[in-house]
Amino acid sequence: MDQQKVSEFLGQFVVDLGATGAAGSVVVGHRLGLYASLAEGPATPDQLAARSGCHPRYLTEWLSGQAAGGYVTYDPATATFALTEEQAFCLVDPNGPNVPAAFVAALGYLRTEPQLTEAFRSGAGLAWHQHEDDVFVGCDAFYRPGYVAALVPSWIPALDGVDEKLSAGARVADVGCGLGSAAILIAEAYPRAVVVGSDYHPGSVEHARKKAAEAGVGDRVSFEVAEAKAFSGAGFDLVTMFDSLHDMGDPVGAARRVREALAPDGTWLLVEPNAGDRLEDNLTPVGRLFYSGSTFLCVPTGMSQDGASPLGAQAGEAATRAVAIAAGFTRFRRAAETPFNAVYEIRP
Repeated sequence: MDQQKVSEFLGQFVVDLGATGAAGSVVVGHRLGLYASLAEGPATPDQLAARSGCHPRYLTEWLSGQAAGGYVTYDPATATFALTEEQAFCLVDPNGPNVPAAFVAALGYLRTEPQLTEAFRSGAGLAWHQHEDDVFVGCDAFYRPGYVAALVPSWIPALDGVDEKLSAGARVADVGCGLGSAAILIAEAYPRAVVVGSDYHPGSVEHARKKAAEAGVGDRVSFEVAEAKAFSGAGFDLVTMFDSLHDMGDPVGAARRVREALAPDGTWLLVEPNAGDRLEDNLTPVGRLFYSGSTFLCVPTGMSQDGASPLGAQAGEAATRAVAIAAGFTRFRRAAETPFNAVYEIRP
């Protein structure tokens, strides 16, 4: 046995276990508004206690751990903690990367570990609705900034003729809409467009309806409870799916329904995690992140549905293309991408 390799592995373990515990601390800081309070300026634990209304002894430990992990900075000369501009952008700004939201979702899905362990033995599924609300809200809050940054400015313009159709008043179906963030963004950017979102999860649809009303687009954005293979309507100029196809038990069946629902010259905008076609291409920190979420969320959700053949969050372009071809589409291209997402234009 190579003791150096043992030491290196244990070093990795220390980093991972520390990060696992720190996830809870990030959520505590998020829920209590500690990052927002610290963003007001450098503070000692006592000063942060005065701002936040929290006990200084707890804050001392929390701040120390956050500094050790690089989530806040510490100045030994003044014994104060602070957020850099970059840390504040990632931890406080809801339109920034919204890092805490990802931890909210992760802690939410980790609470289903006992059920997932049993599912490994039985092969049964663990449906999306069986998770806590933190999963739904956390996922939406984490993914939304990426859609804000890219959907209207770059993804839609990368599609052939879609921007013009939306400007003129296109009919849009957003399938697997979750809490409705993408559907609302489209409606806000294109005042003549009409959007119908659908999701099998009633709780998410309820959230989406409230968000649309709050955004002032409830007259042009509606939501229905429906599975991807059974959403209503036809003749859509655009059908969208954002990070949801890989969760579905019968992705080919869902794609066939999209094909049926599109107008003859319509477009399917499919956004999926950006992954390689080979496993070795995905053995990266980002791949690890997606595989973890997929193990707890994506694959169990698909296994709970008809077909029980989910793609998983790292399926890659070749597997996604195969689904589209099997459903009867003839044109498939990668129209855009980010480090986290691949954006496909799929047409009849």
